[in-house]
Parts: sequence; structure tokens; C-alpha cells
Amino acid sequence: MRDLISIDFVPSAEREKQQNVSYNWNTSVMKFDYITRQNIHYSRYHETRNLFFQSLCAAEQHWFFVQGHDAYVHELYIPALSSLLNGLEASLRVTLHLLNQVPQEQDLRDISPYRVLSNKLILQAQEAGLPVKYLAFNEEMDFFENLKTEKPNRVDVGIVRLRNNICHGNVMDFVNVDLGPESSFFSPEMLKTVTEKVLAISADWCEALGQFRRRHGFRHYDAPDDRQVKRDLALYDYMYPGDTGEGNS
Repeated sequence: MRDLISIDFVPSAEREKQQNVSYNWNTSVMKFDYITRQNIHYSRYHETRNLFFQSLCAAEQHWFFVQGHDAYVHELYIPALSSLLNGLEASLRVTLHLLNQVPQEQDLRDISPYRVLSNKLILQAQEAGLPVKYLAFNEEMDFFENLKTEKPNRVDVGIVRLRNNICHGNVMDFVNVDLGPESSFFSPEMLKTVTEKVLAISADWCEALGQFRRRHGFRHYDAPDDRQVKRDLALYDYMYPGDTGEGNS
């Protein structure tokens, strides 16, 4: 798995400067379509966001990762982690669904609502040739061993266990009890490290899965060229003429 994705946060003074752009510019930006507005707003992070766009080329999948990333840079760790985990599940479910369909009958609306992220789903993906090794955490040496465990001795792999907890509102593994159970507390910041790990997993997974989907003709469109990005960056430079972007990823 790649190193944890490192993203420099915008200093408060810089945020204040950006928030004080002229009313006329804010009004002009609102005239653009949603995606252009998002690209302008997150221009400083376009390389990381484009990794997901260009790897998957499938809106019903890549937006989970892109907006999970966007929530992360705003330090919104609960929605960031939830979105990334949903993206991993969606990309697995949709790709397996397409593999089981005749090309002329590939209707994403027919996907089973009961096929969710689990050891079984990841095993099915492995049997189908998907690059599931990228779903393991760096320290998870027993990933493939645990994948094969069955009830009553089943052990969920890390990404499945995390998904089951976070997407069902269970953050008890992250509650701080250093001062004793009677003084336990939780803050979203306690999810920062695990969110960074899942963001790194997501980047590796999407790159590898994108190659698999390309070989099977599952991409909805060809990878976009740089023209849209350049247009949006030009708009950003026009909006914030004094911002060189130095020190930001």
C-alpha cells in the first residue's frame, strides 16, 4: 500500500482571504455547472482528485472517493471515512455485477441490494481476478487467511470490520478511555489516522481496479484529458490572483 496520503491544510488566514473574495466572483462561479464549481473549489487538490476520476471513469463509484477526499481536507473525518468505505463497497459490487452480466444486459439498476462488503464478497472478487490485495491494511499480514474463515469462527478482514462499524454508527473502537471508562470521550479527530489509511488504500485500489475495468470494457467513458482541469485552474488563478499554491499538495 502506498504511504499515507499527505495533504496540507489551508491556514486559517488563507481560508479567511479566500472567504473574502468579492461577491461578484461568487455570483459568477454559481453560474457554472456543479462539477466545474467543485473543480474550482478544490483546484489545489486536483492531482489527488483526478486519480479517482481517471482511474474509474464511473460516476456511481468515483464520486464516493472524490468527496471522501474533499471531506478529509476539511477535517470532516466521519463523512470522509464513511464515503471512502462506501466507495470501496460500491466499486466491488458494481464491478462484480457487470462481470456476471451479458454485455447487452449490463443494467446497473439491477444490482442486488443484499450484496454488501464482506469477506464473502471480497473472496468472490478475488476468484473473479479483481486486485483485492490492495484492500488490506499495511499491518494486516493475515488478510487472505482471515478471508477464508467461516462461521462460527469467521474473522472479518480489517476493511470489512471497519465498514460494519463506521457505516452502522459504531465508533466505540475509537473512544478514548485513557482516563478510565467513567471519563471516556470521542471526537471525530480520533478517526483522522484511520481515514488517512483508508484514503491511501482507496488510491491504490482505484488505480488497480481501473486497469481491470479498462481491460473488461467497463469504463463509462475514456479518461478525460487535461483541458477541463486547465480551464478550471485558470478560473482559480483568476479568482485568487495572489495565491501561488506553494506549500499545498
